[in-house]
Amino acid sequence: MVSDGQALEIPAGFRAGGVRAGIKPSGAPDVAVIVADSTCSAAGTFTTNRIAAAPVQWDRALVPSEAIRAIVVNSGNANAATGAQGIANVRRTAEIAADRLGCLPEQILIASTGVIGRQLPMDRLEVGVRAALDAATDTPEGFRAASEAILTTDTRPKVVSLRRKTETGKTIRLLGIAKGAAMIGPRMATMLGFLLTDARVQMGTLTGILSEAVEETFNCISVEGHTSTNDSVLMLAGSRGDLPLRGADLQLFSGMVREACEGLARMIPDDGEGATHLITVEVRGCRDRDQARTIARAVADSPLVKTAIHGADPNWGRIVSAAGYAGVMFDEEELSLDLDGVPLYRDGAPVDFDAARVSDRIKNNREVTITLTLKRGDASIRFWTCDLTAEYVRLNADYTT
Repeated sequence: MVSDGQALEIPAGFRAGGVRAGIKPSGAPDVAVIVADSTCSAAGTFTTNRIAAAPVQWDRALVPSEAIRAIVVNSGNANAATGAQGIANVRRTAEIAADRLGCLPEQILIASTGVIGRQLPMDRLEVGVRAALDAATDTPEGFRAASEAILTTDTRPKVVSLRRKTETGKTIRLLGIAKGAAMIGPRMATMLGFLLTDARVQMGTLTGILSEAVEETFNCISVEGHTSTNDSVLMLAGSRGDLPLRGADLQLFSGMVREACEGLARMIPDDGEGATHLITVEVRGCRDRDQARTIARAVADSPLVKTAIHGADPNWGRIVSAAGYAGVMFDEEELSLDLDGVPLYRDGAPVDFDAARVSDRIKNNREVTITLTLKRGDASIRFWTCDLTAEYVRLNADYTT
């Protein structure tokens, strides 16, 4: 993983950059590009929202692919709910990048994030895309610039960087960047995420690995349960390796993708708008993973649970009641609850505990873990969310005004 100031492992064959194009009223960086020196395998997962942004529609038609050359991202404008003009603007953006790179528009993936329902300022975006492509480098500075240019209300960039040596002596580098701080309630991945690797992985294999990783990570986060129109996770795998990964090497790579996705996924609720706590909801003992996720999501999305954690109130009744209305069948005496390892509820009955001590533990630590245990099976899940604060309300009340 990467912290501020730590060196990035840049996958061979990739460049990136970010510039200010004037799309954001703040004047902050708002156009990013990720460029491959040669064609890449590409995989993607996208929002299930019926109102899918124009760039999501464009990318869905192109991936999986073996021929992608670049990803172009703008922030400050979602290009969602923008009709035929929005689609035309996506194609125009791809044409600009393709002309600069000497490839087809269909080899360019597009992503956008920001305010819904407004047409892109294409005069500024066109200048920004060209400038970002000209500025793209294979240095850490280029990738950090890109990671900053995709942000909206995020307070910090989200970057992961991994390097591993395979059993056959190959070196694999994997880098990921993401954005997201609100409108996070994934039914795919409510955010933007971009993963790059210099490992050679075939298109179909890459799609399976990414989909599985997203299901276990980005699909297990929430800030307020609102599924965005622009959710996209895109992954590019370079073609510089001599042969596609196989066997143990491929298994190692799959684990790297899972690790990178989890790292990025956790950063999103940890940076949730106004958040003061990162909450992990662990659900164990379910019949299957879907049931565990359903319970975890109900707890994670409960405003009463989220505000209790913000107030350092170990009000466990809110947690068990949220589990009870999730829609998963279980008997009350099957349920147990721990908060940061302290038993609060066992087999359907309350447990005596030191409420002041538990409250102090919540108050003095950013991370909180809620563990719910049933007796229905062996399936479990971890789900990440954040507390709900007055600052979240203020930021979203004033978002477009």
